[in-house]
Amino acid sequence: MALVAVIGLVLVGAVALGAARWARGQAVAATDAAAAELARANAGLLTSELQKFRLLPLVLTEYPDVPALLDAPSATVAARVNARLELLARRTDAAAIYVIDARGRTVAASNHRLPTSFVGQNYGFRPYFRDAMRDGSAELFALGTISGMPGLYLAQRIGTLARPLGVVVVKIEFERVQSAWAAQQGTTIVTDRHGVVIVTGRPDWHFRAVAPLSAESRRAIRSSRQYGTLPLSPLPLTIAGADMRQADPDAAGRVASVAAPLAGARLHVLMPLRPALASANANARLVTLAALALIVGALVLVWRARERQQLQAAARAALEAQVAERTAELRETNKQLEAESAERARADQRYRAAREELAQASRLGSLGQITAGVAHEINQPVAAIRTFADNARQLLDRGETARATDNLGRISALTERIGTITAELRNFARKRTPEIGAVEIGSALDSVMLLIGDRVRAAGVAFERRGDLTVRVIADRVRLEQVLINLVQNALDALGSTEAPRVILAVEAAAERARITVTDNGPGVPPDLRDQLFTPFVTGREAGLGLGLAISRDIARDFGGELILVQAGEGAQFELTLLRA
Repeated sequence: MALVAVIGLVLVGAVALGAARWARGQAVAATDAAAAELARANAGLLTSELQKFRLLPLVLTEYPDVPALLDAPSATVAARVNARLELLARRTDAAAIYVIDARGRTVAASNHRLPTSFVGQNYGFRPYFRDAMRDGSAELFALGTISGMPGLYLAQRIGTLARPLGVVVVKIEFERVQSAWAAQQGTTIVTDRHGVVIVTGRPDWHFRAVAPLSAESRRAIRSSRQYGTLPLSPLPLTIAGADMRQADPDAAGRVASVAAPLAGARLHVLMPLRPALASANANARLVTLAALALIVGALVLVWRARERQQLQAAARAALEAQVAERTAELRETNKQLEAESAERARADQRYRAAREELAQASRLGSLGQITAGVAHEINQPVAAIRTFADNARQLLDRGETARATDNLGRISALTERIGTITAELRNFARKRTPEIGAVEIGSALDSVMLLIGDRVRAAGVAFERRGDLTVRVIADRVRLEQVLINLVQNALDALGSTEAPRVILAVEAAAERARITVTDNGPGVPPDLRDQLFTPFVTGREAGLGLGLAISRDIARDFGGELILVQAGEGAQFELTLLRA
């Protein structure tokens, strides 16, 4: 028994040591994943912030007054350029926008009204000016020589390399990005090519280096006055690969680095290891406790096993006596179970038969509704076919074979349309999947007017199309036309004897959805019908079947859209909402 206890203690120690190592590995992996994800997200945020500014210098080079001011300076042109730069800076949130002539002197600036105006200042010493004059464009992160505020300078040459006129510069500050980073769990920093922190959510880390700067780096920074007279002292931490160490051992962490959208810059996320390590250690303690419980349980089981052996010997004799007595009872119980099992099987068969009958009744009800709807919709193409056929015969009599051929082609298309509709009815039992894809609204509307255009013209109805009809939506073309035909025909039926009857089909497109409205100037929908307007076989017309709107709503919902009544009273307006393709 003592040997078993010693083995148990050794096992518990081994489990505790292994759990501790596992906990640290889990904490490192979780922290690395969180740091890498945050690094990618923050790099994306920084990229999006820069995208809206990088085209601004290029656009300003095309503004005629800017090269004109540099080529032939004048107070009038300078005033116009100053006003334009001031307006652009205010609208884009740029810190400053200014124009420098070929000698390095600022001739116009967005801050021309301020005491800290750049106008008249010479920036010929700035690397972004020299590089842009030589290469066409340049970028530099530096402290402002007048404002003292850090920012990114985007420079673009005006004129050609052979005849450079000057440079236009846009200065960007990153307060919004830094505020967002400050609210995050980890610390995000962006370092330049020398390792100096230029963007971060921690103000006390600004313009400090991740490692001591070399003499060459300090000379290059001082010569360009990039960071003024700042000491650029090292940060109170050490980064070795993906490890971050500080003076406080509890402040250790992991580092994830990605390329930043600035020349030579890197974005680093410093994620503390302590939260993940605390969670992993808690799990390790639970594992150790579980192992301890298992080992203690095993020891107890060993002790109880011997005791059970003695009890089992005594119980075995008593059990054998009870077996004979219980055997008769078990036989009777088995007979009862077999009878109950047979009854359950018969009940299950009755349930399955009833369920099939109910499903069949539901399908027959749906088929009745669809058949009535198809009969309602086929009348128009049939009438159109007859009209085209009569017209084709007259055209052939007059020898206009080209137009007759066109009519015959339309008859063929309408016949194919009828075949498509009837095929949908035939395929209902096997649930044919509609051919849902991108459908242009205007093209579908053209097909609709091909079928019911004669009725619109015969009724003297002014039919207006509004909005962008080239918008494409996710739908089945034939079924979308069926919905539009129902809505337009309902509007025509409602107009009746209305003076100056009018139907308006309008399209409004949003980012993800398109809204199609069909509006008439008829008497509107009666109040007692509005709540049940989309119920099958409910209609306000004597000759109506009451299926058109019910079927149309079902079709719209199949497309992921919706059909509703949005206006009643002075005319009626139906709104069909569909997903954009």
